[in-house]
Amino acid sequence: MTSDAKSLQPTAYDTVEAAVRHQLMKALGGKRGMIEAAVPTLAFTISWLATKDMKQSLLISGAFAAVLLLVRLAQKQSVQFVLNSVFGIAIAAFFVSRSGDAADIALPGILVNALWAAGMLLSIVTRWPVVGFMVGSVAGDPVEWRKDPGMVKLCTKLTWLLLAPNLIRLVVQVPLYLAVSNGMLSENWVVVQLVVKYAMGWPLQIAAFAAMGWVLARGRTPVNASA
Repeated sequence: MTSDAKSLQPTAYDTVEAAVRHQLMKALGGKRGMIEAAVPTLAFTISWLATKDMKQSLLISGAFAAVLLLVRLAQKQSVQFVLNSVFGIAIAAFFVSRSGDAADIALPGILVNALWAAGMLLSIVTRWPVVGFMVGSVAGDPVEWRKDPGMVKLCTKLTWLLLAPNLIRLVVQVPLYLAVSNGMLSENWVVVQLVVKYAMGWPLQIAAFAAMGWVLARGRTPVNASA
């Protein structure tokens, strides 16, 4: 059994709160995951703004991604966050190449935040909060938690906190994107878009995670290993 498999066993956690903390940290990727997602995209953006050469920009960002990927492979670690960045660059390149508008570099991130926000909001409205499935994956039954009203309430509260950064990013980034895209602000503001994107990335996620940690620290819900 691998170390990852062992970490998902119900007996690895004394409480649901501990299990959720582990799953959320895993999903965020830590500081390294954020850097791996940011560097290739940043390289692509800077090159595109400086040269307007799509092929060169893709090659430069691809080179950064390849180095990060090789390091992960050499260390026999997950390449998830590097691949996420490559996927994001591919989508950004598609939008920019079709429109010729540098502002579209920010569009994939906006769309991803919108999709996550919509999905989490739907899960809350239907009373199947996303965080509940994180609990279920650890407890051994993906839906057993749904039978406990207290658990549903806790997972709903945590999902709201997880959703908050996505909503805040959309409120700030969508108007900025529209202003640059429609010519109300110069193309140079694409750099500001990038700064805003990364400033509202990890810091906001840390704030949300801290709030979730505070909520979780107050509870000691036992994991039902037999579930």
